[in-house]
Amino acid sequence: MEGQAAKACPTKWYDGAQQLMKLLRSLSLLVVALAGRAWCQPANHPIVLHAARLLDVETGKVIAPGEVLVRGDRIAEVGVKVSRPADAETIDLGDRTLLPGLIDAHVHLFLHPGAEDLQTVQESVPQRTITALLAARDDLMAGFTAERDMGTEGAGSADTAVRDAINAGSIPGPRLRISGNAVDILGGHEDAIGYNPEQRVLPNATWANNALDLIRVIRGQFKEGADFIKIYETGHDTLASGKFATPYQYTEAELSAAVAEAARVGKRIAVHATGEPGTLYAARAGVASIDHAYQLSDETMRLMRERGIFAVPTFAIVDYFADHAASPAMAARERAMLEYHAAEFRNQLAAGVEFAMGSDVGPFPHGTQAREFVLMVKYGMSPLAAIQAGTLHAAKLLGWDGQIGALQAGYLADVVAVEGNPLENIATLEKVSFVMKGGVVWRK
Repeated sequence: MEGQAAKACPTKWYDGAQQLMKLLRSLSLLVVALAGRAWCQPANHPIVLHAARLLDVETGKVIAPGEVLVRGDRIAEVGVKVSRPADAETIDLGDRTLLPGLIDAHVHLFLHPGAEDLQTVQESVPQRTITALLAARDDLMAGFTAERDMGTEGAGSADTAVRDAINAGSIPGPRLRISGNAVDILGGHEDAIGYNPEQRVLPNATWANNALDLIRVIRGQFKEGADFIKIYETGHDTLASGKFATPYQYTEAELSAAVAEAARVGKRIAVHATGEPGTLYAARAGVASIDHAYQLSDETMRLMRERGIFAVPTFAIVDYFADHAASPAMAARERAMLEYHAAEFRNQLAAGVEFAMGSDVGPFPHGTQAREFVLMVKYGMSPLAAIQAGTLHAAKLLGWDGQIGALQAGYLADVVAVEGNPLENIATLEKVSFVMKGGVVWRK
């Protein structure tokens, strides 16, 4: 599939029937684009990728020139010059840098820009599933070959169908780890607050009010296909006179019960947790990641280092909200929150916290989330460390370390290319021009 054909579907949204008609038209174009692809199978001959440079994300070494030999869905060789079997196809990418497929550890495929609470109430699950299919395609074409979907926001386990369709080769999209509906308390962060109570508006997450509820909900979500569980651990955030505050939603004991239940079947818990004491409770319980992580105490950071718990900063979402706020006052609030987060991020870097790249894309347009790399560097991370957060570290968080996240022999052939050198200009990651996933060329 050529990148131009893949991007033919519109990404702006309209109300009512016009919106649904446009989505259906986009889906029909997607089907046409897929029709000639032999159902997304890798080529039956070797492929040599050649470019001016190749980035070894583990060492930071730039190899010039760089080549990757791909056999089927795997990388066979990497180096300055690789073997060229007689039947090999060579793809010369010119003055570009080859690097592993990018990984976003915090996405929402079922969301699009606009009033989040309204879209989850007004739009049907079938309509939102079409949204997710198109979002998955856009993310893949932007170079994101693997992602972790952090909750369908009221669409239940519909992400199971999206993941399985991608795995079957029926639709284009990244490798996915999915959580189904996220988990929240009654009256909590994602509950439907502010509506007429008599209308019984459902929350955007599944209610669980104690440890027994958590275990019941977790078992149900795993039954429906979830790879991991996403829990809202903190509620509404406030920032006043430079002081950040957020209420916790589950006790340490309740989170520990959730972690133990997930571990019973070899799975893990991720939490939405912006500040103390919820972040500390999450670290003590042993979650896999603390997403957003605006505020981490010294003790929380110590535990995260010792237990290999990743922080997922999600700068891009706040940056987008600040630029698209409904009023100057709301824009100022978002900018203040971003500045606070950036200052805390620098402290976390100095303390040795490990980071995985996650953008929270969905409330802002899918396919644009490489902005997160730019912001991570802007706020103190080196370009190499930012790239590692979105490759090696994110692969480990998703449970795919040793399979993706680096260009190594034996790894799955998830490869992207960008113009120039991303170590010199991290913004090049916003303009991926070549995408291969599992040996299949999706953008060229």
